[in-house]
Formats: sequence, structure tokens, C-alpha cells
Amino acid sequence: MDGFVPLIQALVAKNGLPSAEVHLKRAVLTLPGYFRPTKIWDVLIMNGGRLIAAIELKSQIGPSFGNNFNNRAEEAIGTGHDLWIAYREGAFGEQPPPFIGWLMLVEDCGKSRNPVKDTSPHFPVFPEFRGASYLRRYDILCQRLVKEKVYSSACVMTSSRDAATSGVFGEMSELTGLGTFVRRLAAHIAEEGSRI
Repeated sequence: MDGFVPLIQALVAKNGLPSAEVHLKRAVLTLPGYFRPTKIWDVLIMNGGRLIAAIELKSQIGPSFGNNFNNRAEEAIGTGHDLWIAYREGAFGEQPPPFIGWLMLVEDCGKSRNPVKDTSPHFPVFPEFRGASYLRRYDILCQRLVKEKVYSSACVMTSSRDAATSGVFGEMSELTGLGTFVRRLAAHIAEEGSRI
């Protein structure tokens, strides 16, 4: 996921915050939480002591998609809620809301694209999940993370293992595509830049 860092740095510089700090080193990636003392993010963008953006960069390869999907989903939901409540409670001082992003890269292969069967003996699974592949489930997760305002933007991309050098990737939907993620982050940075 390190390849996305230059993209984020370029977005910050070209959209009105050239002096902002894009933090990547573990020692300076920690933010206070509400349900837990702290959380280490993958990328933090700070400007003048204000939190501009916090971004998680995640990836998953097979063969164990099921358990990993559930763990990633629980982590994403919890992390987003924790940050927003910490923000509401003043953990970051008096400032406009930051951009909170979740960017996921999933291996594109048979096991991630094949329909998955679920059992729920007491109540039915929501129809959109019935027979949905793990890639489709990530798409649903990302769409709902944004619709429920858990994240400012959430992206899922697909890529095969042999695309490491070519950079070829796919997307599941417009709402969860990289273009949408980049546009929303750029717009947020530009808005912050206009306050200077």
C-alpha cells in the first residue's frame, strides 16, 4: 500500500496545503480514541496543529477471505466510530471535521469473486449479501461506511497478484472507486486550504 502515499502527498500539495505535514512514521501516527486510549493510523495529514485527514490503507490476499473480511469489517466500523466520537468529545480541539478515509486493496482471484453461502439459523441475511462474493461484500461495506457517515470516503480496489509491477487494478462501483476517493480527499484539502 506504500504506492498510494505519493498520491496522497501530491493531493495535499496541489490542493491548497503545500506546507501540511503528511505523517507516515509510526511514532507520529497515533490519535486519541474514545473507546480506547489511542489508535495508530496509516497516514495522518496535519496542518497548523489541526487534524486534516486520517487514512487507513489496508490489503487482503487469499486464500482465507472469510475470516479476514469479517475482521477487516469489524476493525473499519469500530475505528471510524471511535474517531468520530473522540472528535465530538473534543479530542482534537475546536476544529472543522477531518476527512476520514478507508482504502482497501483486495486480491482479484476466483476465491474473492466466487459466490459465498451464508447460514443464519434465526433470522435471514439481508438480500444483498445472499450469494455475494467477498469482493461484492467489500463493496457493500464501503458503500455503507460512507452512507452511514462512518468514513468520509471508503474505497475498494481489486488487483491480481501478477499486477504488482504493472499497477493494473479494477473497481467494484463508482461510489467505492479510487477516483471518488481521490476527488473527495482533494475537495476536503482544498476546503481546508481556503481557510488559510
